[in-house]
Amino acid sequence: MTNEKASPAENLDAKAQQLLEEKESEARMRTYKGPMAKIIVLLLCVWTAFQLYFTTLGAISTINLRAIHCIFLLLFTFLLFPTYKKEKRVRSLPPLWDILLIILGSASFGYLILNFDRISISGGRIDDFEVAIGGAALLVVFEAARRASGNLAILALLFFAYNWFGEYLPGYFGHNGFSLQRVLTTQFWGTEGVLGTGIGVSATYIFLFVIFGAFLKHSGFSKFINDFSLTLVGRSPGGPAKVAVIASALMGMINGSAIANVATTGTITIPLMKRTGYKKEFAGAVEAVASTGGQFCPPIMGAVGFVMAEFLGLSYTYVMLAAIVPAFLYYLGLLLSVHFEAMRLGLSGLLKENIPDAMKVIKEQGHLVIPLVLLIALMFMGYTPLFAAVISIFATISASWLRKETRMTPQKILDAVVEGAKGAISVGVCCVIIGIIIGTVTLTSMGLNMGYLILSVVDNDHILLTGLLVMIMSTILGMGVPGVAAYVIVQAVAVPVLINAGTLPLTAHLFCLIYACLSNITPPVAMSAYVAAGIAGSDQTKTGLWAVRLGIIGFVIPFFFLDNPVLLIGVDKTASMATTAWAILTACVGTAAMVAGLEGWLLKRCTVIERLVLIALAPTLLYPGLMTDLIGVGGLAAVAALQYMRKS
Repeated sequence: MTNEKASPAENLDAKAQQLLEEKESEARMRTYKGPMAKIIVLLLCVWTAFQLYFTTLGAISTINLRAIHCIFLLLFTFLLFPTYKKEKRVRSLPPLWDILLIILGSASFGYLILNFDRISISGGRIDDFEVAIGGAALLVVFEAARRASGNLAILALLFFAYNWFGEYLPGYFGHNGFSLQRVLTTQFWGTEGVLGTGIGVSATYIFLFVIFGAFLKHSGFSKFINDFSLTLVGRSPGGPAKVAVIASALMGMINGSAIANVATTGTITIPLMKRTGYKKEFAGAVEAVASTGGQFCPPIMGAVGFVMAEFLGLSYTYVMLAAIVPAFLYYLGLLLSVHFEAMRLGLSGLLKENIPDAMKVIKEQGHLVIPLVLLIALMFMGYTPLFAAVISIFATISASWLRKETRMTPQKILDAVVEGAKGAISVGVCCVIIGIIIGTVTLTSMGLNMGYLILSVVDNDHILLTGLLVMIMSTILGMGVPGVAAYVIVQAVAVPVLINAGTLPLTAHLFCLIYACLSNITPPVAMSAYVAAGIAGSDQTKTGLWAVRLGIIGFVIPFFFLDNPVLLIGVDKTASMATTAWAILTACVGTAAMVAGLEGWLLKRCTVIERLVLIALAPTLLYPGLMTDLIGVGGLAAVAALQYMRKS
């Protein structure tokens, strides 16, 4: 019997899985053996078929769709998520208490389905038995959230408690108090609580796009992205890091989970960056920043864009166009950081023999991009995102059959369904528990009160100071929460503050979304950065700080479009096409100036004074305005000329 040692790649994958389990409950699922394993696969397939049918062709009331979706979420949470971290993962049957919780949750939501119309017609009147039903359902929901979302369950519990202790708080923080029946009517029996917007988003957009992402993955799309990125930038200075940026951005916008993206793509990109010569903290930070930005990067935006369009009552195309420039500047800044750092360290790209042939990659794998192109085309043609997603899922299978090497077998299709459905559980439970937060905000008018509080401290004319306070609020609310779930929270709590201050609704939504997503790289709860640090073997704090530095454009840009949305394509109706194009061009130059100053390299190594000048010039170029642009361009040209004339 041989005792073979695991390869470095296998050790790294195991380490990434361990880190993912520490940071994301979805990775800690139970594994069943025997008949139970087959039963769970069958149930996941049934759930997927139900969702695909009733979000497209089937007719079902909104409340019934949401309630049945909740039943499935609770079922799989208690079957798959352990009660505590050190619980035995491999089992033949679920524990008895989980079976009881499944029965209690299913019975509660089943009773709601049967009686919701009667209670709605009565104006929300419920008797003592129905109060008990609502209370039991919320207890089950909180237990499911504790397992699947961790910190978010604690946050929701604080909001839930606010329904009662808020009456003892003074000023804007207080309210008149509510009875148990009133709270449960809102949180369970109405459409503002657990069956509100959050679960509506999960039952439609999130589920379908998570399934779509799983099908793309199993079709080989992620390999195509990696190989194609290598052909584009692999040989340029710092090529492996640029590959990480492009590949992680494209995969991150599809799967919508920055942490999971770091744990999967990071096991390949981070070691490659380290071997190229980048410091381990830098390598980890690049992967974390690239994976995080995918959540607000068009054309898919991790499904957030569809949700935003729904909230705003706008077409998705309008939202997507508005998000293009902030996302582009974010990734431009990251690519320039990688390039300038490579130039500063004297790093080269990969050797030619390590780069795949571009034409061969396109010929053998290019067909795998057809579903993504079809998705975008269908939405531009006016079809709903839900219809486009379902068609694209089936198109993924068809496209994979165009070549034998990429053909999705029945087993691969089954694996995609199972992986996709499992991936939707954690985010779905987050959306259910977010209903508690939104229900509390609605019932107590907390959102309006927070707005009045901030506006009472900050004058309406100080929109940037208001934005700073909202940025802090959005970042805190988004910590440790998946991108879509984080957005649903901030749109209920933080967005109204900016709108009350006079900001355009779409601008306010994008502002809060970006900071909710950037909480993944914002210490002290920079979860993406910490997972990347574990893979890189680097210091967590240093990696988190590097991530903030590399993602600095993401932290800065929202303030420049907050008061003057000319950088958001199509939002400022008074701006001409030429004005918008010039503003985007100068913003790109300003991004380059900011990154050059931080990295200490423009045409060559910068002096301390040059770095300070470049950083000072960046805001003048990022802010749309002719005078500021002239100052910025002139100053940047002067620094570049001095460097060009300097010998070293």
